[in-house]
Amino acid sequence: RGAPCSRATQSELQLCPVPSSPRSPVFTRHAMRPAGLVCSLVMIARCSTAFRPATSVLRRPIRTRALFANSAGRGGATATPTMSTEEWPMAKVRKTFVEYFEDKCDHKFYPSAPVVPFDDPTLLFANAGMNQFKPIFLGQADPASPLAALNRACNSQKCIRAGGKHNDLDDVGKDVYHHTYFEMLGNWSFGDYFKEEACKMAWECLTVKYGLDPERLYVTYFGGDEVKAPGVPSDEECKQIWLSLGLPESRILPFDAGDNFWEMGDVGPCGPCTEIHYDRIGGRDAAHLVNIEPGDPDVIEIWNNVFMQFNRSPTGLVPLDEPSIDTGMGFERLTSIMQNKRSNYDTDVFTPLFAAIQEVTGAEPYTGLVGEEDTTTKDMAYRVVADHIRTLTYSISDGARPDNNGRGYVLRRILRRAVYFGSQFLGAKPGFFNKLVPSVVATYGDFFEEIKANEQVVINVLKEEEAQFNKTIDKGLKVFKKKAAELKKAGSTVVPGADCFFLSGSLGFPLDLTEIMAEQIGMTVDKEGYEAELKKEADKNTGKGGEGQKDMLFQSKETVWLGNENIAVTNQAGKYTTGAQPEATVLAIFTGRGALPSEKGFQPSATAEDEVVGFILDSTPFYPEAGGQVPDVGTLTSADGSKAVSVSDVQVYAGYVLHIGTINDGSVAVGDVLTCAVDYDRREKIAPNHTMTHVLNYALRKVLLGGPNDEEEKKGKISQKGSHVDENRLRFDFGWDKPVSTEQMAEVERLVNEQISSNLQVYDYQAPLAEAMEIYGLRAVFGENYPDPVRVVSVGISEEQLKANPKSEDWANYSVEFCGGTHVQALGVGEVFVITEETGTAAGVRRISGVTREKARECNADADKFATRLDGLEALEGPALAAELKVVKNELNSYTMGAVRKAELVARLDVTAAKVLAWQKEQTKAKAGAASATVKELAKSCGDAAKVVARIDFGVDGKTSSKLMKDFGKANKTSSLLIISAGDEGFGIYCNAAKAHMEGGLDALQWVQAAVEAAGGGKSGGRPNNANGQVASLAGIDAAEAAAKAFVA
Repeated sequence: RGAPCSRATQSELQLCPVPSSPRSPVFTRHAMRPAGLVCSLVMIARCSTAFRPATSVLRRPIRTRALFANSAGRGGATATPTMSTEEWPMAKVRKTFVEYFEDKCDHKFYPSAPVVPFDDPTLLFANAGMNQFKPIFLGQADPASPLAALNRACNSQKCIRAGGKHNDLDDVGKDVYHHTYFEMLGNWSFGDYFKEEACKMAWECLTVKYGLDPERLYVTYFGGDEVKAPGVPSDEECKQIWLSLGLPESRILPFDAGDNFWEMGDVGPCGPCTEIHYDRIGGRDAAHLVNIEPGDPDVIEIWNNVFMQFNRSPTGLVPLDEPSIDTGMGFERLTSIMQNKRSNYDTDVFTPLFAAIQEVTGAEPYTGLVGEEDTTTKDMAYRVVADHIRTLTYSISDGARPDNNGRGYVLRRILRRAVYFGSQFLGAKPGFFNKLVPSVVATYGDFFEEIKANEQVVINVLKEEEAQFNKTIDKGLKVFKKKAAELKKAGSTVVPGADCFFLSGSLGFPLDLTEIMAEQIGMTVDKEGYEAELKKEADKNTGKGGEGQKDMLFQSKETVWLGNENIAVTNQAGKYTTGAQPEATVLAIFTGRGALPSEKGFQPSATAEDEVVGFILDSTPFYPEAGGQVPDVGTLTSADGSKAVSVSDVQVYAGYVLHIGTINDGSVAVGDVLTCAVDYDRREKIAPNHTMTHVLNYALRKVLLGGPNDEEEKKGKISQKGSHVDENRLRFDFGWDKPVSTEQMAEVERLVNEQISSNLQVYDYQAPLAEAMEIYGLRAVFGENYPDPVRVVSVGISEEQLKANPKSEDWANYSVEFCGGTHVQALGVGEVFVITEETGTAAGVRRISGVTREKARECNADADKFATRLDGLEALEGPALAAELKVVKNELNSYTMGAVRKAELVARLDVTAAKVLAWQKEQTKAKAGAASATVKELAKSCGDAAKVVARIDFGVDGKTSSKLMKDFGKANKTSSLLIISAGDEGFGIYCNAAKAHMEGGLDALQWVQAAVEAAGGGKSGGRPNNANGQVASLAGIDAAEAAAKAFVA
């Protein structure tokens, strides 16, 4: 975190040990200068950005100024304590940082956000400490959210760098410094303190709290750069601050923008930064080794402080009214320094995991070798498995699941990479990987309690995924080895992209695993060919849509512009009102962010020629998309009808509601007063679906957990994983590790409809967040940042009742949730609820879809119709029942019915099918007995050396035909027999040729084929002595019999 524009992010900097030799792992500034803008805000890079909203906290003086007087320079530091694992266990390293900023520097400890950023679709994973503060920097923080109230914060953020632009996955294990999961220690000021305080805090934290020798510390600052940062003077203020802290000028080093000027994107907050470097050796002048390329292994950056003091606009840099601080320090790296280890993997961050790996796999101990000296790849495998079990434990605990898309696919790759390395190089038996989860929990669970709560969930998910991969791993290895041998024999050392794609798509081997296998035998893979195959498949399955669509997304550039124009956020009070058509004034018109010619940003007016346009109004009755509920649609019209806009989408950014649509008539200008007409008929269909999603949530917990159950809910059971509500249906995803049974679904459905029948009232009110969190049985979404105050939606319990007795266990029988959506006033409006589908979406996640009102009635009506159809079916017997059963089975999927009723009716259908099967077996048995008697009689009557063609109907049954041929052969060893037998729709041909006839040239297969061809064609197979055939239609049976007789005439 906090890297300059052409530097690696701090999340990269903390991951920097590399060996000077395979036996001597040390640190270096690995990958310090990737091309182009590299910052921890990977999701923000190359896009417009913004600072915090205008409503900010005033600066206040720092309380700790006196603490720094003698902490720097050549004589001011305390004696350096012993640096060892015993003196500085990792928990103490983390605790020291947090307590320093929390207790001494008046920061609010803001817990780590989940590594899965559910509210940020631009990120696969949280990859820097400030990710969760992104809304503040982008100007998108809801004024009512806890983020908007922050002025100082600190934490240790869980981060994952795998997939996307910042991806260390392929390098993990090859060296002793790359990780996919890591922690980032950080402190932030949002318009509060600035440079002097930030530098003093960092200095005291390192030299006093951690006791690092000041003589080993070097700092850098922005020394000016007319090419990359023209007009920005050297940050002499920063230099003077460090001098005032006692550092000699020889250890205060200027660098250009490539090292010491950080930018969030092409526009937005930016500024110089100062980095603190540590010399592991000491007792020397190492200034010339700071930022040296490619990097010195013993002079490493440990902390970066970014001074956000400018805003970059298209016309240049403008000083910010409220400059901020954003810092980051790698936890694993700092721990290695405090424990005097030259590799992160040698600290107690990893050694407990290595012990667990050795115990589970039985492998030889970890020895820290890399490269050619790691001749068996054992140590690389240790590092891979240890790193990957951390990543998967944290990500699954935070709600992610391995699957075939997005972050889920990244997690599946990580898991399969770990299983591959464990099984191939550590000798691990199938099922070993999930057994490592307890060691992760034991090592880190005291600070990150969520992994402790979700331990069993993680084990279950990994066990299922591991078992799935183990089914194909051996086959995949065989396929690869065979293909590799063929390629080498042909003189090629490149595995074609098509073969890589086959291994990935059909056998579950991600490309990186194929690369690893190829590398081990001196081969490479055709990545471009693989990507081409991938694109070809994607185009085939989904097409190329999306080209030419306008980019109407608001980011910092847009929200800052609105703020600078003194445009107030939208008054949304009317979005909960039904039926009103209020007037509103157009405050801004947005035509797109600039990717297309028709996108011209904010304009004073717009017409139909501008195509899709967005309008900011002073107030609105439209509901913007949020909380899984689709946005309202409707129209905006002028009083005289000369101006009309069709609104097809509504989004909200930092309190500004953007009404997106097309202009049908006239020219709409800023200042126009328009009548807002929401499609309330559509909203009336959405509202009961949303409210019933809440009641469904309550009912699922009641049925599956027996009601509120803190212990199980902490493990993620019945936790909401997502929802979608529109006018047609509702969809609810929740944590559960097995299918919900028909009986359980029936009970859930019954509970929901029971509350609908009771016509329970629906209440909503605003409450302080802390107060609302005390409500017994409250349902809240994990990872969601709720505003304060928060809107409480309760079903069947009034505001007065909840406030009077918030902890009453009676509330377990009702739905109480935080929600900003639109709802019915009473459940009776929903009329009836039907579950239409229950399915799994990922390991440990189930999905229930449902409908209400007329669509639910239609489901029940269809179910009643099909039940009547079954009544008629069940009244039949024998051949009529068998024939009608086929018809009814084909009709089943044409009926739209609920999952519960369908399961019940399918069960009835299965009973009838079993009855038909039993009858058919009896008929077959009877026919087979009669046919056997006929064949035995025929064997006696046909004489010796006969060639017999017989029509004997016993159905199309190979088992019966085999018995008949044996019966005939026993009774007449010199004759040959071909039987034609009619079934319900087609017929079978079965033939056995006697030895003497074969010697005379008779071929049973040719005999059968002649009959099949005469019937119009079919299937045939066998040998000269025994063959059979099958024809799908009865139309040619007589022709087949005639041809068979003619063949031996």
